[in-house]
Amino acid sequence: MDEIFEWPRVLMNELPYNFLFEVIFRAAVMFVMLLMLLRFAGKRGVKQLSIFEMVFIIALGSAVGDPMLYDNVGLLPGIIVVIVVIGLYRLITILVAKFKPLEHFIEGKPKLMIQNGEFLVDNLNKENLAQDEFFSELRLKSVEHLGQVKHSYLETTGEVSTFFKADEDVGYGLPILPELFNKASKQISGKAHYSCTFCGHTELINAKSHTCEDCGKEEWVQSINTIRIS
Repeated sequence: MDEIFEWPRVLMNELPYNFLFEVIFRAAVMFVMLLMLLRFAGKRGVKQLSIFEMVFIIALGSAVGDPMLYDNVGLLPGIIVVIVVIGLYRLITILVAKFKPLEHFIEGKPKLMIQNGEFLVDNLNKENLAQDEFFSELRLKSVEHLGQVKHSYLETTGEVSTFFKADEDVGYGLPILPELFNKASKQISGKAHYSCTFCGHTELINAKSHTCEDCGKEEWVQSINTIRIS
């Protein structure tokens, strides 16, 4: 039985050291070929990755990696695999551009997540979205509370697109600043506007406890109605 940390095995796995020169050659060949084929694939490859493009990159990385390192994997089979992967990617992008149902099947659709300052509960549940991450994206756009947001979409790339209300239309909304949001409680202290911490539903409440009529949750935080300053 081999012992652990046998350095000749760990470093070269019984291959001769001159195989390193072959590794350099293999890596250079695969890199140049990959660079040329990605140029052929088009500019979509360098955009924010969709799910389809992520699968493409993973498949491509696997196809390129083995011929670079392993002496029992020839360059020619690796090159053929990469050409096939690039070809399929190119074919699918052409088909996606021509057939909308195929585009929606492969890449999905943008989802409306916030409408008039409140989360759409059905879409929120379907996307299994991390609320903190979504709030972080909104804070990067100088959003303090959901009352400032008219519409917000989760794009197929995972990015968040947000459209804002005019200053005169801003109402009370769920604060997403951590120091305010973290004051959430099931106990309500006095008549005021409160927002449900789950869906953002906002109403004037005059009770010690209350159940959200949109999502059925019972945790609230006091709303704010400040104007967005970008």
